[in-house]
Amino acid sequence: MKQRYIYFMSNKNNTVIYIGVTSNLLERVYQHKTKIHKGFTASYNCDKLVYFEEFENINQAIAREKQLKAGNRKRKEALIQLKNPTWEDLSEGWISNHCDI
Repeated sequence: MKQRYIYFMSNKNNTVIYIGVTSNLLERVYQHKTKIHKGFTASYNCDKLVYFEEFENINQAIAREKQLKAGNRKRKEALIQLKNPTWEDLSEGWISNHCDI
């Protein structure tokens, strides 16, 4: 079964949090890192994956994305702190190990 994801991207200093939804997390992170799309994450240098959740249903993922976007920054930071307290790039090594994107 195909998985869906909500994810948070941040910048080097963790001052910006971008929330997105995708069915291919590896490819989407690659797009953010290489700034293929000249949008919000490219403008604010959000190239670090700091949090993600996995879903089996796209509707669940979209509902969760909307819920998270409606919340304040403190709640988003709390989620990141639970799973990634040092705000490391969770995708470290993904791109070099998967050059066939």
